[in-house]
Parts: sequence; structure tokens; C-alpha cells
Amino acid sequence: MTALQKTKLFKLLGTHTYTYSAKQEILPTLKTENIICILLEGFAQIININYNGEENIIENLYEENIFGTNISDINNNEYQIRAIENCKILVIDYKKLSEANFTSYNYYNIFINNLFDIINTKLKEKNDRIRILSKKSIREKLLEYFKTQYQKTHSKFIYLPNSFKDLADYFAINRSAMFRELKNLKEENFIKIDGRRITLLYIP
Repeated sequence: MTALQKTKLFKLLGTHTYTYSAKQEILPTLKTENIICILLEGFAQIININYNGEENIIENLYEENIFGTNISDINNNEYQIRAIENCKILVIDYKKLSEANFTSYNYYNIFINNLFDIINTKLKEKNDRIRILSKKSIREKLLEYFKTQYQKTHSKFIYLPNSFKDLADYFAINRSAMFRELKNLKEENFIKIDGRRITLLYIP
């Protein structure tokens, strides 16, 4: 879709754009409004805050990622969307998107097809995470994660998008315990670690 088509589409859908500074909470009212958001710029995270105040990363949001009331885990006060970097968010009213008949516009049809593709990808990623979290031991979780990443790219190189702390949060496990298991896997020649790059010496 061209820049001109995007401009026409956003005007057609009556979208709004908001900017957020790093560490700022994004759209606290999202939990009560039926909207779809597209991250145009920056990096954000959906975070679960439990009763002890501990935070776990539920989802990383990168440029062009989509999130919203019905497609993200944000339906109660335990969840927060936080800008990790300065962010620009495009907001679409889901009701207008679903009720309007804009099928005569080719760029609208392209957008809807892309939207469904992205939602399907998000559902697959959620299923992958559920499968990883279902493993009992930290070693099993790590090996299942490596296997999942390898199946996506067919590359023995895995590049962590963020820090090892974020990876521990993704697994909902203790960071020190995860480091110990990574050290064990390294010593047993399962993996090599170079910064945030992990090389698989054994394909799970």
C-alpha cells in the first residue's frame, strides 16, 4: 500500500494519532473502548502486574504491530501498555471498521486482508507461548523456545530482540535460574552465547 493510499484509508476510517514518551502508559482507556491500535513508531510492551507488584512481559510491540481490546490480553487492571521508547500510535474505532461498507476501495480491502493476516500471526504466537509455558522445567522451556524460533527462520542463529531479563519475563521464570540453565546448556554444547545472539549447536 502506497503512502497516498494509507493517507486516504486513515481519513476514510476517521483515525486518530497519539504520541507517547518513553515509560509513559499508553491509552489507559483502551480497556473500556473497542478500538484497534497500530504502533507506527517506537517500541512498547504489554505488561502484567500481579498482586505483589511484580511485572511480567506479556507481549512486545514493534513498529506496525497491532493491538487492541479484543486481540490483546489487556481486559483488566492487572495489564498495562507501556511505551519503552517514544511511540506514535494510530487508533481505529473497531465499530466503524466493522460496520462500514468500504469494499469499493481497493486500499481498504488490502488493509482488511493484512489485518487478518496479522491477527492470525498473533494467535499463532500466543499458541507458541502457551506451549512453551506448559513445559515444566526451565530447560524444557528454553529448548522449546529455541525449537520454535528455529522453525520460524530455519536458522541456527537466534537474536534476542531485547534483554535476557525480558526473556525471563516472557517465560515467567526467575532470571537467575534462567541464567544458570543457559550456562548449563552452553557448557553442554547445546548453545553458544554472544551478547544477544544465541547460536544453536544442537537443533531441538
